[in-house]
Amino acid sequence: MVASAAPPPDFKALAATPRWQALMHVNPGATLRGVGTSYVDDDDFFLAADGKADPAAELRATWQALEPEEGQVRCRFPARYRFLAEQLGWDEAAPLAHCDDYLAWREQMPIGQLVLVFPAAYLNSPSSMFGHTLLRLDATPEPDAVWLSRAINFGAQAGGADNSLFYIWRGLAGGYPGQFSVTSYVEKIRDYAFVENRDMWEYALDLDAGEIDWVVRHLWELRGINFDYYFFDENCSFRLLELIKVGRPHAPLMTGLRFAELPVNTVRALYAADLVAERRYRPSKAGELEALSARLDRDERALAEALRDDPDLADSRRFAAHAPTRRHLMAQLAYQALRLRNREGARDPDVARKSLALLRVVQRNPAPAPEPIEPPAAPEVGHGTQMATLGAGRQDGRDFLSFGYRLTYHDLFDPMTGFLPGAAIEGLDIQLRVDEDEGLDLESLDLVNIRSLAPRGNFIKPTSWFVHAGLEQAPVADEERALGGFVQGGPGASWRFGDLFPYVFAVARLESVSGANPDAALGGGAEIGVAFQAESVQWGVHARWLEFTSHFSRLRTGLTVNLPVSHENALRGECSHETWQSDAVTGCSVSFRHFFD
Repeated sequence: MVASAAPPPDFKALAATPRWQALMHVNPGATLRGVGTSYVDDDDFFLAADGKADPAAELRATWQALEPEEGQVRCRFPARYRFLAEQLGWDEAAPLAHCDDYLAWREQMPIGQLVLVFPAAYLNSPSSMFGHTLLRLDATPEPDAVWLSRAINFGAQAGGADNSLFYIWRGLAGGYPGQFSVTSYVEKIRDYAFVENRDMWEYALDLDAGEIDWVVRHLWELRGINFDYYFFDENCSFRLLELIKVGRPHAPLMTGLRFAELPVNTVRALYAADLVAERRYRPSKAGELEALSARLDRDERALAEALRDDPDLADSRRFAAHAPTRRHLMAQLAYQALRLRNREGARDPDVARKSLALLRVVQRNPAPAPEPIEPPAAPEVGHGTQMATLGAGRQDGRDFLSFGYRLTYHDLFDPMTGFLPGAAIEGLDIQLRVDEDEGLDLESLDLVNIRSLAPRGNFIKPTSWFVHAGLEQAPVADEERALGGFVQGGPGASWRFGDLFPYVFAVARLESVSGANPDAALGGGAEIGVAFQAESVQWGVHARWLEFTSHFSRLRTGLTVNLPVSHENALRGECSHETWQSDAVTGCSVSFRHFFD
């Protein structure tokens, strides 16, 4: 029983313990905002008036509220109750037996295994461009026994009317509250692997049932509780590390300043803390379709494509001429392609009829021996997310040195291991140049530079696109350049032949350059290029032509070659030639690139 007459504990000492600090979400210095205070931004979470800034005062108020038996505050804070009961020796047979709502909720929470899930990058969603992380509660450690699993997610509470650019802006400025939520994991599989075509990596955590119980109890305490949400640091990945730390408070998960918390760095932090027991790969439906298509030759793929649109071709001589196992593969590919193409929207009776007909063809032809899908390199084995560069070059007869820093993350020609082929996301890329005549100058500042080379194939025909905004030295006149702001982008198409990605984009550009005439110009044109992405070397060529409304044009061609020399280092060579009106500028450079976290 609780000893009401017992002297009060040493609240200051207890509040300094790692578990209470984790339960209060106290900032240990991982971000610059509010060091030593709670990350929680909701008065409903605190029992003391100054609980956000004073963990000891919050602990005293919690002790006073939780000590009475059968008190309703216990039902609100079951993790806090467990903390005090263990620390103070409270001994009750069923201290939460009166908490009907909490106990009913707990019945839905399996406590067999806790898994971190990393859906790969999805460039068409600003909140998932770097990938995403969530937690999964399983009843058993069986990898396919997830039908009753629960997904734990943290996300910004954004209005449905916010467009992508407004979402990014408010996310950077902390304009959204963030909350934890618990849903069915099967829904997440459908959203990520089927609708968004994202591979999923699953990391089973080495937490026992008692540690997972801490996490689940605390989740109940966080229902409807608001945190500040910041796109770069206090995001989904950051909050999940906080939650895992409730289960194992001594784990070094929140050490050091976290200027940018990316999902891949969260995975690396779990490995560094020795918390990963097993890693599993779950391919997307598009990945499964691609692997199945690779088992067929060109004629068989063409027949499967025709079969998708007209299942009656299964009765043709052309189809019957193939061996039964090949017919099985073609019908299976046609069926999966049909389901993937019609994965959204209301049920279509014609699609249902075709699906049933194709399934019958699959069933009446024997299946060949299965071939497991070979997983790509896991995200955490890729290069670091930050980069520093040192280079030298020559432009129009003048030598220069260059220095650069990129906050994040990966461009088309960086080492490919662990990254999504054809995808590039760069943020805050600063390049400085020391010219032998002009001295130190800002060569460019890329605020955002995103490219999606989404290959088109027989069965999936996505749209490629790019957007690029920042500052750069732009041509003005008489071989001179000046710093100007710009935003450019456009849709396009790309294809894939092994490691080769040819592409074409329509381009629109708005720029404002000091000293130019006019100082603001709107242009349009096209870009064509080829990117080669292999693990041993990456290279690309491109040509971009723009015609501006102020009756001048610009043509830029470029060549890039990147040679990885170690896991975190690479050499890069670049040459470009730009012409406008009657002027031109040519330059080449070589740089050393070092990646780090």
